[in-house]
Amino acid sequence: MSDDTAILTPQKPAPEPPDGQGYAARHDNVSGHTVTSGIPVVPPGAASSFGPGAPGDAPVPHTAPKLPEPVSPPPASSSKAPKKKGRNKLVLLAAGLVVVAGGVYGAGLLMNRTDVPKGTSVLGVDIGGTTRDGAVKKLDDAFDGRVGKPLKLSVGGKTVSLDPDKAGLQFDMDATADAAAKSDYNPISVIGSLFGNHRVVTPVMPIDEEKLHASLEAAAGGSGASTDGTIKFEGGKAVPVYGKTGKGIDVAKSTAAVEEAYRTQVETGTPGTVNLPTTTRQPTVSNAEVDRMLKEFAQPAMSDLATVRTDAAHSIDFGPVSLPKILGFKAVDGKLVETYNLKALQEAYGKTFEGVQIEGASGKRDVTPQDVVTALRKALRGKTPAERVGVIDTKPN
Repeated sequence: MSDDTAILTPQKPAPEPPDGQGYAARHDNVSGHTVTSGIPVVPPGAASSFGPGAPGDAPVPHTAPKLPEPVSPPPASSSKAPKKKGRNKLVLLAAGLVVVAGGVYGAGLLMNRTDVPKGTSVLGVDIGGTTRDGAVKKLDDAFDGRVGKPLKLSVGGKTVSLDPDKAGLQFDMDATADAAAKSDYNPISVIGSLFGNHRVVTPVMPIDEEKLHASLEAAAGGSGASTDGTIKFEGGKAVPVYGKTGKGIDVAKSTAAVEEAYRTQVETGTPGTVNLPTTTRQPTVSNAEVDRMLKEFAQPAMSDLATVRTDAAHSIDFGPVSLPKILGFKAVDGKLVETYNLKALQEAYGKTFEGVQIEGASGKRDVTPQDVVTALRKALRGKTPAERVGVIDTKPN
């Protein structure tokens, strides 16, 4: 055996040194208790294979370590139920339905690649499956002969005609086609188009209410209608004319009735008679307002001649003969306002101001009827001879 190999054989403990020799009693002498240094000696009485009293020359039998008992897996929890095969079938069925629906939706989009989706109609006319311009043509072919037909109105037992164009009634086919050409990506609408579902587009039929109200007022005119107060010129004098109560159309209700009747006529092509509801109407200009305007303007206007001039060489007088043709009155928000007939005014002054130039902001210009009105309005309100002269300023600041 070589020198670098140690046999781990238990050795007899070294004798204890006698007391009093200066050595302390120790049980951990490493070098004296083992062949190889570094391995501590187990104290007597400790659990060791080298027990006290063991034969010094015979090795202690080796006892194999006891292996741990095999651990059995815990039993499966009784609370967990086994998976049901039916659930897998439901998942597969749902996935299949999603795939089929996606395919049908894609097919619907593919079939509706035109501007106007299939199944689109306006007032019963099918315009689907075509371009925007194609839809306009279909609408024009179907409704062009109907949009201009006069409506029949019944007012107080009298029947009159109403021209749709003059009354501000129209069918905007271009705007209607634009509305129909908007794509609808709603899955219900797209898939429904494959099975014959219809999409109804409301026609664009704008109304010019100002024109319509004026036309209805004109249609309701005549005997029995209410009249507003005004002022007339007779025999060179201003004469008051007071308003009177009468029957008139109910504008709000009549407007709604005419709009509905026009739409029906365009859709069916059959003209019908619209009974316009009427109501009792009071004059919008009171007697007091007539008296006010008579005193403040009409009587002073006719009291004497009124002169308009630019200079001594260019001047003209207006009086009882010319003024009744020029002056008039209209009701505005319950008030009377004077008006001027520019054509009659220009005929009255003729060439009086020919050659006269007014220096305006953009250069020199001729005298206009409006320049004459501005000067005349001031002169007509004058009470003294000097105030009865209106001067046209040819060099305004």
